Amino acid sequence: MRIELASVPGAAARPNEDWTSVALPAAGRGGTLVVLDGVTPPAGEDGCVHGVPWFTSRLGGALAELSGSRRDMTLAEVLGVSITRTADAHRETCDLSHVRTPQATVVLVRWGADEVEHLVLSDSTLLLESPDGGVRAVLDDRLDRVPREVLRSVTSADALRNAEGGFFTAAADPAVAAKTVTGRTPTAEVRSLLALTDGAARWVEVFQEGGWADCLALVRKNGPQELIDRVRAAEWADPDGVTFRRGKTSDDATVTYVEL
Repeated sequence: MRIELASVPGAAARPNEDWTSVALPAAGRGGTLVVLDGVTPPAGEDGCVHGVPWFTSRLGGALAELSGSRRDMTLAEVLGVSITRTADAHRETCDLSHVRTPQATVVLVRWGADEVEHLVLSDSTLLLESPDGGVRAVLDDRLDRVPREVLRSVTSADALRNAEGGFFTAAADPAVAAKTVTGRTPTAEVRSLLALTDGAARWVEVFQEGGWADCLALVRKNGPQELIDRVRAAEWADPDGVTFRRGKTSDDATVTYVEL
């Protein structure tokens, strides 16, 4: 088995709000993968005294533990319990009803001898490669359906955040687990997994340097850091977003690759 991870903040002066891990069992075949992309609030307004990195590390830790230790639970159930556990950790000190309470996108994968289970929430990406080299992207495209002009307005975007007709993230309400994109694939039909936060997926989605299969092939050949380096080069070549429009010049970027 091959496992490689890379995670780089969008700016040196800001903490990395992404979180990732891969865990393998002490015995037997299988493992779990977690990738979170924390949502940066405007001007630090989120009603929380801890901040987004605290939230993603708490939620990520709970997801890694429960997805590995509680195989009797579905991944959606794992997410719901992990959200509740994280919310309970700061319910007494923070305003969890705030629309910008710390939150994150989620990619969660669990595999064993028979099947690979996956869960995706919001705009992080999971790629599943088959033994014949075919690549399938698992996406939650609800955020993409929101008009760009709406997203540029904080007030308008917040009205659609974790609301029907809008888009969903993992925040303080465990009910969001029912809104996730989930599925199962026979393990024999999966050669590798690649999880990307949107800061790394820019190579495909923003800069159009290649397709998803090209992205996975690049990571397999040169490693996760190479993909992030290429994204950074494209960002530096267009710092003002004149050619490639985007909300931030650079974003936190995380790439997690597992070859089964």
